[in-house]
Amino acid sequence: MSTVAATTPAPFDEALLARIEDAGINASAPREQRWVDGWLLRLSPGKAKRARCIQAVAPGRLDIDAKLALCLPLFAAAGLHPYVRITPFSQPAGLDRHLADLGMVRIDDTRVMVLASLDAFTAQGADAFDAGPIEATDPETFADWVGRARGSSAGERGAHAERISKPAVRHHAVFAKDERGVVVAAGLAVVEGDVAGLYDVFTAEAARGRGHAERVCRHLLAYAGTQGATVGYLQVDAANEVARRIYRRMGFTDGYSYHYRTPAEGAA
Repeated sequence: MSTVAATTPAPFDEALLARIEDAGINASAPREQRWVDGWLLRLSPGKAKRARCIQAVAPGRLDIDAKLALCLPLFAAAGLHPYVRITPFSQPAGLDRHLADLGMVRIDDTRVMVLASLDAFTAQGADAFDAGPIEATDPETFADWVGRARGSSAGERGAHAERISKPAVRHHAVFAKDERGVVVAAGLAVVEGDVAGLYDVFTAEAARGRGHAERVCRHLLAYAGTQGATVGYLQVDAANEVARRIYRRMGFTDGYSYHYRTPAEGAA
């Protein structure tokens, strides 16, 4: 298994990073969730782990083992494998080490990258970045295209559509098309106050390497600026250097990292 060199986070204010973490949790909120002593359990049948994991957001009163004893059966009852998302904000302190000592393996090393200002994108406007048509689409159509492109099941595509259809935070889904009018890339902006996240940026395999993902991102950032956002963020696989290079070119830098812990028998 490949390893990724640790990166030194940019000196972002911790309060800003905490707000971005909250926004990221809100952006993926499924209907199927519940609180267990300070931990937010998400039990969506979708593909994204952030919507079917334990978000350890508060210390609670019980110890870690007691909490796990309450949480793990709920995943089993839902027919889902359990994952615990570990961030710099996870509670209680020492959670990651405790799970490692229990034999839970670490997977999915991820970077949250932050763009400190959207001013450059807002000033130019969304249409300035279009080398081809970029069109808004509805959540169901968006989730279906992205899901099929990723090989998601019908159930996973439906769960994805449901999550991005909620009115609690503003979702803006778009397709990029080529000169024939064929969809070649997609992306989603989630705006919460002055913070905007980029999600589900995906390019069809046959259309990769032509700048479609970058123009989708630039379009979405400009749109987010018109909705009052001033800061951007995204989540990307730490090993995906191709995507990270694109994001750095747009001004994103590492804010913090996260990963998951899961029982060894389900790590794959």
